[in-house]
Amino acid sequence: MNLGRRDLVKLGGLTLAGTALSPSVLWAQTPKRGGALTLRTWDPPHWDHMETGGASYKIHIPMTFTHSRLLKHKAGPGVVPGTFPIEGDLAESWTQPNDTTYVFKLRKGVRWHAKPPVNGRELTADDVVYTVDRFLKVKGNANAYMLDSVTKVEPVDRYTVKFTLKEPFAWFLDMIANPMALAIIAKEVVEKHGDLKKPEAVIGTGPYMLDSYRPNTGITLVRNPNYFLPGLPYIDRVEMVVDEDNASRMAAFLSGKYDLGWEFPGTINRTDWVQIKDSLKQKRPNLKTAEFPANVMSHISMRTDQKPYSDARVRQAISLAIDRQAIIDQPLEGVGVFNPPVPAGLKEWSIPMNQLGEGARYYKAAPAEAKRLLAAAGYPSGFQAPICFTTYGSTLLVDVSQMVLKNLKDVGIDARLDQKEYGAYISTCFNGKFDAMAFGPQTPYLDPDNFLYGQYHAGQLKNQSHINDPVVEDMLVRQRRTFDVAKRREILFEIQKHLAKQQYYVQMPSSVYVAVWEGAVKNYGPNLGYDYGGRLLHAWLDR
Repeated sequence: MNLGRRDLVKLGGLTLAGTALSPSVLWAQTPKRGGALTLRTWDPPHWDHMETGGASYKIHIPMTFTHSRLLKHKAGPGVVPGTFPIEGDLAESWTQPNDTTYVFKLRKGVRWHAKPPVNGRELTADDVVYTVDRFLKVKGNANAYMLDSVTKVEPVDRYTVKFTLKEPFAWFLDMIANPMALAIIAKEVVEKHGDLKKPEAVIGTGPYMLDSYRPNTGITLVRNPNYFLPGLPYIDRVEMVVDEDNASRMAAFLSGKYDLGWEFPGTINRTDWVQIKDSLKQKRPNLKTAEFPANVMSHISMRTDQKPYSDARVRQAISLAIDRQAIIDQPLEGVGVFNPPVPAGLKEWSIPMNQLGEGARYYKAAPAEAKRLLAAAGYPSGFQAPICFTTYGSTLLVDVSQMVLKNLKDVGIDARLDQKEYGAYISTCFNGKFDAMAFGPQTPYLDPDNFLYGQYHAGQLKNQSHINDPVVEDMLVRQRRTFDVAKRREILFEIQKHLAKQQYYVQMPSSVYVAVWEGAVKNYGPNLGYDYGGRLLHAWLDR
């Protein structure tokens, strides 16, 4: 089914199988120290979150365990999935003296991991300054736009950092809290290794330390005994297992190997869930589940700076060719949500589909109208086109890609997949380096600015479709300068209406996540995004 707005609101809370414990009850229990938690994750292309290819979730997820940032999102069973309240991480407090100035007071006594070349020295304001400077200047950082409003970052004293912006930026604190784009790093580590790509450079101030990395096999993290929050983390070791075979990881989950669902972010694809849920009742009766709309949104990118994609009618035809309801009905097992340019999972900022106006019609499958538009644009017989693609190790993505190819072929577009290895895809096609089209999921950001500014503003590395649209650029800047939430939402809705007509990207529907975790993992609450480490920081094992 295509879930409506009211359904989304209901799903914004936890839909639980089994009994959920309230935060007060959970904290009334005495946490146990020790044990090992096992996750199925992914092999990083490298370990530098700022260099080319560094926007990868395969890098960011383990870094949520090993590194800290100034601010973070609250986590735990009391946080509703799809909401992201901010709290301090390395910053114990912060102030905003005016619209363009932010001052952060750092915790005292925070220590780097006890590894060379930092050897457990204290973190200072200079480390934050160095991190931000590198984030903005290192070549190939696709996330640099997140802080392009910053004109100066300076240490006021050993434990105080001041940011000065060139203009008001309403999303600044959200960017600072983003996992893990602005993970704080040490200058000595970069100087020793030249960059952060080697596993030896994984040195942070986070709750866990990298103990071993086995390429294409797994990662072992061990508890940081000098973590700045006394007593945390409770779990001694985290094992991250790389397994790219779905049948293998499904069998492993059934046998009890993994403590969270094996798909991002701790979920099980509904196709697999339908297949195994009855068996799990017998084999793993203590599992907990929760359902909420995903913010992972795949889309078709196009070279809008050249023919035929520079013609809006061609882009609109491609969108009309896609049968989104069939994607929901088949690979998504009948449960999913249509997405405007901001995914429906961000329910505070995504415009309801029935408010899209003229552009709403391009989200409904209409092959005859698609053919008419192609003919009007000068392509009555369609055209051929390669689509850059990587599987991400996801059977679901592969299934959807095959439906996309069939839909395009039905209107005369002879598309074929140009499949690449993941690292090659991230360093090229994900940053707009492709000949015609690309298809794949986008970074599951937790705010609308990241879904819009980087992808639609001219000159940004994540502007995959090579868009140059002064109308949308003006609105993108205006919403960034608008602190009033209601007025900012109005601008964001206008942006989405405009983009729906232009179809610079063709958005696919998103699934409704089935988050699954072992009942022995106490004080855990699922949510959207990369922050596995944050969601497991206060968790403990009752086994």
